[in-house]
Amino acid sequence: MLQAGIVGLPNVGKSTLFNALTRTRKAQAENYPFCTIDPNVGVVEVPDGRLAALKPIAKTEKLVPAAIEIVDIAGLVAGANRGEGLGNKFLANIREVDAIIHVVRCFENGDIIHSAGNIDPLRDIEIIETELLLADLQSIENQINKNLKKARTGDREAAKAAELLQRLQNHLDGGNRANALEVGEEEKILLRSFNLLSSKPVIYACNVSEGEMASGNKFTERVGHYLQSGRGAGCCRICAQLEADLIDFSAEEARAYLSDFGVEDSGVSGLIRATYDLLGLASYFTAGEMEVRAWTFKVGMKAPQCAGIIHGDFERGFIKAEVVSCENLVKAGSILAAKEAGKYRLEGRDYEVRDGDVIIFRFN
Repeated sequence: MLQAGIVGLPNVGKSTLFNALTRTRKAQAENYPFCTIDPNVGVVEVPDGRLAALKPIAKTEKLVPAAIEIVDIAGLVAGANRGEGLGNKFLANIREVDAIIHVVRCFENGDIIHSAGNIDPLRDIEIIETELLLADLQSIENQINKNLKKARTGDREAAKAAELLQRLQNHLDGGNRANALEVGEEEKILLRSFNLLSSKPVIYACNVSEGEMASGNKFTERVGHYLQSGRGAGCCRICAQLEADLIDFSAEEARAYLSDFGVEDSGVSGLIRATYDLLGLASYFTAGEMEVRAWTFKVGMKAPQCAGIIHGDFERGFIKAEVVSCENLVKAGSILAAKEAGKYRLEGRDYEVRDGDVIIFRFN
């Protein structure tokens, strides 16, 4: 299961957001730096209204949503790459995740201490970005030396790696993230093997007060303008404390409560869906009397690979996939009606599965 790590400065709401995302009180959320030392890990269900839409068609009561893992990583501080504030440990935690949820404090509250003394989201973002870049530059320097030694013995792959690493070094020296470097398809694979912190996809979660969830504030506007200037990252607005307070509410109660603040849907739900997309994931469905289940796959996977997610035998013995889009199936009301409408089809080994496909796999 792919992981997204929650990062940010101390006291920006990371652990509170983790509790809201996982609907637990697993993470300690206190008003002092480094109340989280060892990372908390939780499994988060991906909100998807298509499951409920398929429920009456499948004639089942059991719905199984997709899920991802969320890791609550302790707050970084300036100098983390040199070990400040247990920085080496925390940077190692970030290296292990597949994507980053960067929590940025965009609310004012004199009772909650900010590690830098005042609220400035762009400064906070720059501190974290700088620490990731400096850690990457250290890693790149070590990897360049190792690959140059191998290249001198005639190792062509090491020579290619050294050349790309030197380009990356110059790129990062300019204050640019590794994932902003223009590379070819073959180099993309090589880049992933370097496991650089700044090559991980990132989404910014602007943590606001309750009354600013719907409209945002001057801080969220600044973050929005910053990201529009070619940073290649998205952002969303959440109120971590309010979302954490809704842990024990039913879905209907939570929606009613949020409506009092002018919000139709939970910011956490939007963040989970955005993180799922950020990880390059999508869902296909199986629907029968036993259950309706969302199966997670990497965008671009072919039908046999997706069949293998259910069971290895499905991939090895793959024959065909019976496919209908969730939208067309719900509109038709039944598989029979979808077939009669010409929306049901057979696909072979080269079919690239799409998000929202409802599939029955034929296998030997």
